[in-house]
Amino acid sequence: MDSSKQVRVLILNDGEFKDSTLYRLQRGWCVHFMLGPTLVSKDVKVFCNHPMPGKACLEPNFFTLEWVNNAATLGDRSDAFAAIDICKAGTFQYHFKVGEKLSGSGYFVVDPILRVGSDDRVLPMDSICMHTILPKSLGSFSDWKKRIEVSYKTGYNVIHLTPVQKLGISNSSYCIAEQLKLNPAFSVGETSDVKWTDLGKFVDVLKNEWSMLTMTDVVWNHTAKNSEWLKEYPQCAFNLVNSPHMRPAYVLDRALYYVALDVGKGSYIDDAVPKIISCEEDLTALEKILSNKIIPELKLWEFFQVDVECILHQFDAAVGELKCIEENRKFSETISIIQDMQFRRLKSTIDINVAVCQFYQSLESHDMNVARQNLENTLAWLNKMKKREVEEDMISAVKNIISTIRYERLDEKGPKKVSVSAVSPLVTEYFYHSFPDKDWQKDEQAISNKNHAQYIMAHNGWVMGADPMKNFAEYPTKTYFRRELVCWGDSVKLNYGAKPEDCPVLWQRMKQYTEMTAHYFHGIRIDNCHSTPIHVAEYMLSAARKIRPDLYVFAELFTGSEALDNIFVNKLGINSLIREGLVAWDSQELGRLVYRYGGEPVASFVQPNTRPLVPSLAHALLFDVTHDNESAIKQRTHLDPLPFSALVSMACCATGSNRGHDELVPHHIHVVNEKRNYAQWSDNADDNTKGMVGGRSGILRERRVLNLLHQTMAINGFTQVFVDQRDSDVVVVTRHNPITHQSYVLVAHTAFVNTTHRQVAPLTVEGHIESIAFEAKPQDDDKNFDQLLSSFAQYPDVINGLTGINIHSDCDVSLNQSSCCVIECDPENKNAQKIVFTDFPPGSVLVFRMKLMESAEANAIEVRSIVKKLIANQDMEFRTALSALNLEDLNRVLFRCDEEEKSDGFGIGVYNFQGWDSLKYCGLVGIMSVMAKIRAHNDLGHPVCKNLREGNWLMDYISSRLQKHEGTKRLGLWFSSVFDHVSKLPRYLIPAYFDMTLVLPYVKLLDASWGQMTPFISKGSSFVKTLALGSVALYSIVKQSGLPKLDEDELDLSSLAAGLPHFSTGIMRCWGRDTFIALRGLILIPGRYEDAKKLVLGFASCVRHGLIPNLLGEGKICRYNCRDAIWWWLQCVQDICEMCEDGYGFLNLPVGRIYPTDNEGPVLPPQSQQPLFDVIQDCLQRHVHGIHFRERGAGIGIDQNMADNGFNVEAGIDLSTGFVYGGNSDNCGTWMDKMGESLKANTKGVPATPRDGSAVELVGLCKSAVNWLQKVNNLGKYPYDGVFVKGRNTSKLSWCEWNNKIQENFESAFFVSESRESPLIHKRNIYMDSVGASQPWCDYQLRPNFPIAMVVAPELFDVQHAWKALDVAQSKLLGPLGMKTLDPDDMIYRGDYNNADDSDDRTIAKGFNYHQGPEWLWPVGYFLRAKLHFANELGIETLKQTIDFIQGYLSTHHIHLENSLWKGLPELTNSNGSWCRDSCEIQAWSNATILEVMYDVEKYIKQI
Repeated sequence: MDSSKQVRVLILNDGEFKDSTLYRLQRGWCVHFMLGPTLVSKDVKVFCNHPMPGKACLEPNFFTLEWVNNAATLGDRSDAFAAIDICKAGTFQYHFKVGEKLSGSGYFVVDPILRVGSDDRVLPMDSICMHTILPKSLGSFSDWKKRIEVSYKTGYNVIHLTPVQKLGISNSSYCIAEQLKLNPAFSVGETSDVKWTDLGKFVDVLKNEWSMLTMTDVVWNHTAKNSEWLKEYPQCAFNLVNSPHMRPAYVLDRALYYVALDVGKGSYIDDAVPKIISCEEDLTALEKILSNKIIPELKLWEFFQVDVECILHQFDAAVGELKCIEENRKFSETISIIQDMQFRRLKSTIDINVAVCQFYQSLESHDMNVARQNLENTLAWLNKMKKREVEEDMISAVKNIISTIRYERLDEKGPKKVSVSAVSPLVTEYFYHSFPDKDWQKDEQAISNKNHAQYIMAHNGWVMGADPMKNFAEYPTKTYFRRELVCWGDSVKLNYGAKPEDCPVLWQRMKQYTEMTAHYFHGIRIDNCHSTPIHVAEYMLSAARKIRPDLYVFAELFTGSEALDNIFVNKLGINSLIREGLVAWDSQELGRLVYRYGGEPVASFVQPNTRPLVPSLAHALLFDVTHDNESAIKQRTHLDPLPFSALVSMACCATGSNRGHDELVPHHIHVVNEKRNYAQWSDNADDNTKGMVGGRSGILRERRVLNLLHQTMAINGFTQVFVDQRDSDVVVVTRHNPITHQSYVLVAHTAFVNTTHRQVAPLTVEGHIESIAFEAKPQDDDKNFDQLLSSFAQYPDVINGLTGINIHSDCDVSLNQSSCCVIECDPENKNAQKIVFTDFPPGSVLVFRMKLMESAEANAIEVRSIVKKLIANQDMEFRTALSALNLEDLNRVLFRCDEEEKSDGFGIGVYNFQGWDSLKYCGLVGIMSVMAKIRAHNDLGHPVCKNLREGNWLMDYISSRLQKHEGTKRLGLWFSSVFDHVSKLPRYLIPAYFDMTLVLPYVKLLDASWGQMTPFISKGSSFVKTLALGSVALYSIVKQSGLPKLDEDELDLSSLAAGLPHFSTGIMRCWGRDTFIALRGLILIPGRYEDAKKLVLGFASCVRHGLIPNLLGEGKICRYNCRDAIWWWLQCVQDICEMCEDGYGFLNLPVGRIYPTDNEGPVLPPQSQQPLFDVIQDCLQRHVHGIHFRERGAGIGIDQNMADNGFNVEAGIDLSTGFVYGGNSDNCGTWMDKMGESLKANTKGVPATPRDGSAVELVGLCKSAVNWLQKVNNLGKYPYDGVFVKGRNTSKLSWCEWNNKIQENFESAFFVSESRESPLIHKRNIYMDSVGASQPWCDYQLRPNFPIAMVVAPELFDVQHAWKALDVAQSKLLGPLGMKTLDPDDMIYRGDYNNADDSDDRTIAKGFNYHQGPEWLWPVGYFLRAKLHFANELGIETLKQTIDFIQGYLSTHHIHLENSLWKGLPELTNSNGSWCRDSCEIQAWSNATILEVMYDVEKYIKQI
């Protein structure tokens, strides 16, 4: 794939339905669907309805995506992806299935590509400057261009025309009477009627000559009530035939209509309701009449009630028809009212069969009179409940009626209606009633006539706070009944039904209307979008996009919820949501809107081309003023329009305004009431030129500059935004180009309320001010606002604005010619300049062009040049430095924890950030793990970014520590030279450039690490590669912590840390047991064969008493207190012989014996040597003879907690079974080695888990060793065929005999079968943890050790027994990351480890429960490998299921690795995977054994 291609990765998880999550994409990008942890092991199919060229749909309109996995690791789907190349604009849905089950879904929206001009150049969506125009105010069609020229001359590039169709009775711009015909008003004065083709040609002229796109509204939700086509097709509207649930609301509506007429006639004056409602007392009196007189008389509850007498007659008849008392008895049911769906009075009913059962059959006496009376009482009660429900509805209805009247007649912000009449009704009618007025009773009677009722249609409107996903006109909503609708009395609501078949005429008509609109216009605004049935809008937009694929769709949404907004945006493919700047109540809120609706912060991090697909905010079309808004002048002051519009123009999104705002029209140009035309353009127009406007009118000249500035910034990549609220009125907005680092800085002095001239504080800006792009200020700012408004007079024929407001403005002003400010150098910062405002009153605007200082610009260019060379792999100095690094050098470059680094003696540790935290590693992994999270969230406020802005300390640290070591010196010098350029940039840019210069070297260093490993790693999945990084992180040179120096001239030797940070240096770094448990996974599988041999031979040189040391101490202060390290060591000898090219030749390599005898001290360098096979033989011979010794220096000098008997070490072989055994009740010689430390809890010197006797994993390891030695002896590669036994008739125990003994005795000794008898058994179908423990109950504990034996010696186990035992372990022990170290059903299980616990609870004090429940990771590897082996034994299907299980389970480990700042798997977790603060954050055997699992999975998949 092209590395420059933009790729967005979407992780799929089971059960994630993301209809309310918005993902925005662009054509030319690519989407990669990847499987999350809940799906990675499953057979997932992904479907998408985005076009896939050359592929056929397998589901209706959906394509099946193919999975691609570029990683070579078999059995690991963590890197697999299904790709879509985005090639089409619109909205697209994806969903995915597991089998046939739908498991998740979502949408992504692809923006259209808009083109303008005769050359079809691209118009970025963020460069849109939209102008809303009412076509009815454009006059005759031939005059349109003259009036639209105002928009062109003022720099707008998109015209939004409200509907151009024939309008209805109100002449409202949104009251369309005929969707398929143009407004005939356009043809007045023309020689012929204007046709759609004429309009289309005009739109083309605007696009080609003026580079302006034209858009219009679609109104799908309603039509004018006087639409002629409704007379033929009344079913297209909600009427009383297709929506009979509206009948009660209609009766109420008619009653209110007649009441209103009566109020206007003065009929209620005696009831204190005057003819004119003018105060709250009038409203109170009206409310009283409605509640107590008018509405009760309607008896609206009867529409929901039953006729009791009628029901009783039905009841009598039903009882009489019973053949026997028991017939059809249903005692569990009770009657309820069943609504009459025609909504006739007293026509609701009940289930009469239920009534018979409830009131007659269940009655013991079967007394008909009693039954009848009970039914009658119940019906009366049910009717009463219905009446109460209706009365509650009417309380709400009256409240809503009064609230509406209050707004319309009393509220200062309302229309302040006065008279009450049919023309100015007290309440808006909810229903279109075209018949002669009578009274409400007769009107109700008439609706029984279908021919009459079908023409009684519901008006449309909107409902405050309604659920936009529900149609407020459909049953069972009560919107009309409860008077919740803000009603538009000129239009009726259209009734589409659920699908086109429900009303074919309507669907076809509106589809044709939509297609025509899409044909002639470049984009559409969805009117009343939140109230439009969403399935209707989906259908219509699908048709529109077939006509114009790059259709621009925008809308207003008033859902009150971003999630609901997103549902509409997703389903409809809305490209921009209209946002209103006028809603800002002060300049601070306006600044917040400018920042919120577009762009990224200045100095943001450079994001990789391939990155996660993150939820988006809907793209904004930010208007200063929309055609629905009141005039900004009226809302604020006459001085605010310019700074207000200037601030909006700085938003990094589409912007817009309403015609009239720039001309300073001080009133709302109403879509219904406005009958005048707009002014035309004249270059010479001034305030006295009636009917014309020009550059000196209003703020038209200034608007042009702002619009062109907005477009310039969008087209030229000024994508970053910074908003600085200087004070309550002054706002500074910066738009920044992240490539060139040029900026436009706007300073706006707003005048929301305050127009008082005052001094503005100076502003310091970092960088060089090139020029003043624009400055504007009012000349006569002392004019009285109220006087201006009061003296304003509307022209009768032309829409006019305020005059006499003089704005002085100029463009491209030289710095010394400004009338608003002077520019000074900042004495405290040579890279900054100070703007001192000399005359900057409210209403003023300044725009500065800025760039970096010359030297900073040169350094920025140089850094970007270096990055380009790195991308092209042409930075020869870096390549040379990189090629010289071996894995130990890479350890220094990438890793090294605090103590490891300090051991070098240079006084360097990990980097610490004051007031925050320290890095985990000194190397690049330390900082880049943090930077990855900072970059992903663009967290410029992070303490690391603060540190970088304040000084060069971190950069100096990175380069200087590498220069102190010969192997990394050249790389350190390279970093130093790069950072020298970065450090000379403005401080605010340094975090981004620091990250930019590290990302590519970091990636190349990681690749270099993997490149020195086997193909399994280097070509493996990201999971395998990250696991393998543990090899680089943990195997390194640490002074006084390495392998024994077997030669005086040897330098410090590498060693494998058990874990970090706790086991990093000194004697605690290198453990025999940990080293050899981890060696196969971390050293051999990555291909570090020579390092593996060094480790085995280094420990072999320290063999003493037939044991490998537990703690190495460079061979000088070894401690031999573990029984298991020798067996893990022998397992690694096998692994090296089987995995390395020279194979068994390894057995012949010399081993220098540091301890020639058990009683001598260390001899360094060693004076005697033996071949490795002799050392092995010595160890096994010692075990057969029996090992008994007391540790040298026994006492607090070597262990301050151990009891005296614990220093006595014992190990041997039980010759009757062949089992290895050892230990005593006072020591703990296996990996579960916690020694009690608490005096308070009385556990000091008490081992928590002695595991003496024959531990199951050691028996398995012993069996593995003996079995292998038998094999290599037979091959002639090992000279000994057995060991000698003291005191036996047959002096030799052959490998074959020993092997057979273990084989013969293991199952019977260890498996706890269903038939086994012992009072200590509490789990069956498991393998015992040990045999022969001094505390017998310990033998029967369920622990995660037996899978180890299963892996190293699977032949010991009965397959069925093994599978059952693994099932038990899985259900009881397996946690999210690790395995519980003890059965949670055990009475001493304690799952949370805290080594600082100082309580007197002996089960947990001082971490006594280290291995009594906490979940360790390394046993998971052996458990999963055991499952693989025995699944393979059980057959291919079981093996496949097991591989799937492993893939899913290990996805959690992958996520942990990706998120870990240590880039490793921890030692352990607390219960249920919770974090344990005392755990190592990266543990050698944890990474190693999980890597072994992946290695084995690939092996088995190859077999399949």
